Amino acid sequence: MSVSIVALATMGVVPAAAADLPTKAPPAPVYAPLPFTWTGFYVGANVGGAWGQGTVTDNATGGTFGTGERGAFTGGGQLGYNYQIGNVVFGVEGFFDGIASGNNNTSNIVTGLAGHQFQGNANATWVSTLGGRLGFTGPGFDHWLFYAKGGGGWVGYDATVSDLTNGLSAKTSSSQGGWMAGAGIEWAFAPNWTARVDYQYIGLNGFSVGPTFVADRFVVNNPNVQTVTFGINYLFH
Repeated sequence: MSVSIVALATMGVVPAAAADLPTKAPPAPVYAPLPFTWTGFYVGANVGGAWGQGTVTDNATGGTFGTGERGAFTGGGQLGYNYQIGNVVFGVEGFFDGIASGNNNTSNIVTGLAGHQFQGNANATWVSTLGGRLGFTGPGFDHWLFYAKGGGGWVGYDATVSDLTNGLSAKTSSSQGGWMAGAGIEWAFAPNWTARVDYQYIGLNGFSVGPTFVADRFVVNNPNVQTVTFGINYLFH
């Protein structure tokens, strides 16, 4: 009889003790990080350099001299919008930079009508572009964007031709339009911040420089400007 009572008592204690033991919490769920998205408006600033080229032609004699500009400092900003579908990013962007005025470049001397000698210089003062962007990103490098772009471009010019024989000079300040093509790489280094390197080539329409000199008239042919800039953007997701 005593053995049965002890056994019954033991059976009653063990389940009670087991119920009092602490239970192990289930492991916390592990969530994969969401891929970065480039969709959204962005605005930013940039600095860099610009280089220009062109050829000035004397219409009376056919003589030409270059107006190539040495590199000049540029600075300004950009704003745009991206829309991502899968690994492809479509976008549109406006860009405006001022160009430092210290990039005047005096050309060689050419001889025009009546033996007059001429010399010229050109100075691009600002550049602006508006175009579309087509970029590519993907799994494993979704914080990187490789893009090409194209559209229209405009450049402000101050161009001067001087008649060294009589001391007269003609100056033209104008804005010239044309086409733009470029490419770049952009890196998202924070949830809303990106850094980029951007290249643009702007091919422009030709233009005349000032009034005639002794029946000579000068035209700038095939001017173009190239820019390389480093920029920071804030992306509004």
